[in-house]
Amino acid sequence: MNVAIRNANDGISLAQTAEGALGKIADNLQRMRELAVQSRNATNSAGDRDNLQKEFKQLQAEIDRTVQGTKFNSQALFASGAATTLSFQVGAGTASTDRIDVTGALLGGGTAVSAASALASTSASAVQDLISTVTTNWDGTNGLAIGGNISGSTAGTAASVSQVDDAINIIDKALDAINDKRASFGATQNRFEAVISNLQVSVENQAAARGRIMDADFAAETANLSRSQILQQAGTAMVAQANQLPQQVLSLLKG
Repeated sequence: MNVAIRNANDGISLAQTAEGALGKIADNLQRMRELAVQSRNATNSAGDRDNLQKEFKQLQAEIDRTVQGTKFNSQALFASGAATTLSFQVGAGTASTDRIDVTGALLGGGTAVSAASALASTSASAVQDLISTVTTNWDGTNGLAIGGNISGSTAGTAASVSQVDDAINIIDKALDAINDKRASFGATQNRFEAVISNLQVSVENQAAARGRIMDADFAAETANLSRSQILQQAGTAMVAQANQLPQQVLSLLKG
């Protein structure tokens, strides 16, 4: 049971690691959305949009780095090649009811949203590329998906406000997917915590049951000790009296 508790704690740690990484990705996406909204301002010059695009690209690179670098105990959680099924043994038996499986597809079953989403420019010669593809693979077909990726940095070639709106919509969809998965990881953590609480109660109850079977009954043993001491003292007194009888007989004969 204690090992099962440790396994459940490992599950919590993994879920916390994944959720924390998704939180950072969400922060970066939110900033990218702010940049896209800012780029719609007609007062921006070509240089302003170029500076916005530079920050946008750096944020995108950081998202890719987070996806590739998020690991738990050297196991990739989101990158291509990560395990699609992680099982946590949370019971003493081998039955499926004693395991919690975190399962999902990393690369399959995702939703790809593409758009030529460039930062709007006032001139055709100052077109800026924003992001062309955001691919999310958060939802698995069997239970909770442990991984996914956000990838793609192909240059776009457009210069209209509507295309910036497309970029904002893409980011919004990515944020929705990430927030949904963060909620799933939070629910998984809560489940592991409930499992740990239940296991701790089981450990306590089993220890109490074992104690009732094997441990000494203090009250009964104390009573037995008192009884033995009384019998021993009575026996000692009787032996002493028996030893005195010959002496008494000799005294009578001498008298």
